[in-house]
Amino acid sequence: MAKQTVLIVDDETSQRRITETVAARAGYATLEAGHGEAALDLLTGAHGKSIDAVILDYNMPGKTGIEVLRELRPQFPQLPVIMLTAHSSVSTAVEAMRAGASDFLLKPASPDRITRALASALDHKSPGGELRPLTEKLPDSLGFAEIVGSDAGFRAALAVAEKAAQKNVPILVEGESGVGKEVVAQAVHAASPRKDKPLVIVNCGAIPANLVESVLFGHEKGAFTGAVEKHVGRFGEADGGTLFLDEIGELPLDAQVKLLRALQTGQIEPVGAKGHVTVDVRLIAATNRNLAEEVREGRFREDLFYRLNIFPLHLPALADRREDIPMLVAHFLKQAGAKLRFDAPALRALCQHGWPGNIRELRNVVERAVVLFGEGEIGVGDVELLLGAALDRRALPNEDAALWEATTVSEEEADTRLPEAAVVPLRPYGNSLDMDPRALLGAGSCDMRALVAKLEQSLIHAALEQSGDIVADAARVLGLQRTSLIEKMRKYQIGRGERAVA
Repeated sequence: MAKQTVLIVDDETSQRRITETVAARAGYATLEAGHGEAALDLLTGAHGKSIDAVILDYNMPGKTGIEVLRELRPQFPQLPVIMLTAHSSVSTAVEAMRAGASDFLLKPASPDRITRALASALDHKSPGGELRPLTEKLPDSLGFAEIVGSDAGFRAALAVAEKAAQKNVPILVEGESGVGKEVVAQAVHAASPRKDKPLVIVNCGAIPANLVESVLFGHEKGAFTGAVEKHVGRFGEADGGTLFLDEIGELPLDAQVKLLRALQTGQIEPVGAKGHVTVDVRLIAATNRNLAEEVREGRFREDLFYRLNIFPLHLPALADRREDIPMLVAHFLKQAGAKLRFDAPALRALCQHGWPGNIRELRNVVERAVVLFGEGEIGVGDVELLLGAALDRRALPNEDAALWEATTVSEEEADTRLPEAAVVPLRPYGNSLDMDPRALLGAGSCDMRALVAKLEQSLIHAALEQSGDIVADAARVLGLQRTSLIEKMRKYQIGRGERAVA
């Protein structure tokens, strides 16, 4: 029986690879597309008839996931489409269902969630993801108490945000990409009097310039080519609630004028409309740019900047709050329900990394670890694999001495440890023992246990050297489970980076 084929559509390469790995391990054939146009080309091309299901990212540059879904539905009315989104709002679920989604999954989706949703969609059962049922699967909005981090600068920003949440004034959240600006926006909404109303999230950088006004303020039917129906816009969707404009520095100047008017008067003008519409929206804006500098360069309106800058919040980069990394790792592992842990040297290696992608990058690394290793313990060599780059070992003092400091040795294991003289690394043997076994007997007896131990050590050293000190790869070379190899390395006190000697 031929494998069923899943098309995975996501502009984030790492997320696409993770989803592809999960689907492949579940027995599906896969195709990939990095944006909506490529997905539509695959569906309407030679591969179209072989595609049995689609996992489609909600927020992509160019055509959004919703737009792709609306285009493919007339031609593929029965094709199961699972929407992948980071937005856990009822409005997102309703929008996905109206566009024809079979189900949707929240990022980061665990491997079990992905495989269950695929199985349900392809078997035409009730949804296996977040739509099963909607009232049970949607989590409560994240509150300030649930935000992970103890860094003083980060907690100070959260304290200001919590106070500002009660006021009906704009908030401007500044910080590098991936520091958690959207999480703070969700917490502000959850702590505000508007918590029972919609929270609508818009990435301004993902909207084509010619569609900004339509997306934000809506349009009338026939207002422009392709406007086949009336659209209320994001301001209309957020009426009574909160609108989060991420990357607001990407808005073109003409859209900034209309945004300022909306903030000052509470009125918006949909494209093609003959009058204004009054809305009640609380605005939270975020940017990874220096808006004051953008104002000086003439790329951002000064009057809009001062209107937004009533409650400015600056979130520090992850590199400036490294002490939070271990607790963030534990948080992401718990979210994934993973039976996995990073040992102490691995955590130190994570803390030493530069994290240009901030918390988003750290979360992706943890998700990658869950997919690749599943369970067990992550070491320094595995961190290099997960980061896709070599670590500066000089920045990790006393690594070998502390390599197993996070582990304890049971009484049973202590009894089986060999005498110190037996724990000597040897040069690797070839395919056969380069010795006459009869010669080992000497005067008629030998320490067979010590000899076997030396052979095991020699093979472990050789496998680690061959794999570049990546334990998972060394385990595959030796035909062992990764956890079994780690136990043997503990037993013989072998650390990564050591080399066998004669």
